[in-house]
Amino acid sequence: MDGVELIYKHFPELTEKQKEQFSQLKEIYTFWNNQINVISRKDLDQFYERHVLHSLAIAKIQSFKDDSRILDIGTGGGFPGVPLAILFPNCQFVLVDSIGKKIKVVNEVCETLKITNVITYHSRAEDIKEQFDFIVSRAVTAMPAFLKWVKGKFLADNKNKFRNGILYLKGGDLTEEMKPVKQKIKYNEISKFFDYEFFETKKVVYLDMNKK
Repeated sequence: MDGVELIYKHFPELTEKQKEQFSQLKEIYTFWNNQINVISRKDLDQFYERHVLHSLAIAKIQSFKDDSRILDIGTGGGFPGVPLAILFPNCQFVLVDSIGKKIKVVNEVCETLKITNVITYHSRAEDIKEQFDFIVSRAVTAMPAFLKWVKGKFLADNKNKFRNGILYLKGGDLTEEMKPVKQKIKYNEISKFFDYEFFETKKVVYLDMNKK
């Protein structure tokens, strides 16, 4: 099962509008991917599993409350930010990438699907001066480097189940990479939620970045 039914199965409470938006995603990304390559051809064949469901693993860890602000660093073609923005229409998402053509794809996808809760920046993460409840990303760099990028970008007040912090999609053995990290870390195995081979070694890594 790799069609949009995969999303419906794991998120049964979607509204009709959300179902329609998710159902159109692959066609829109296929169109833009033929012009601006943002997804590998192999992964496009398993688009809903490897991109959409993978992105939505974050939602199984943290269901964002209305008015939460989330920054997606190194969003590429819009992952995990675009699927999360569809799932949480009452939250504000800021999607950032240093490659302009990738941001163009994100803008086109959001415009076509009438996703109104996404703002994009063609920018380096370090240049974003706003503050957020959470920062999400999909393995753009090693965590120690990522922590330098996000310094000072977290709101002080917590409104969600988890305190404000990082929700990072990562795979494999993270022991060495995480050794220098001083923050409180929680590893969430994605295979607990999605029982597919692709997710066997993949995790949502949560770092508590709140200083209170």
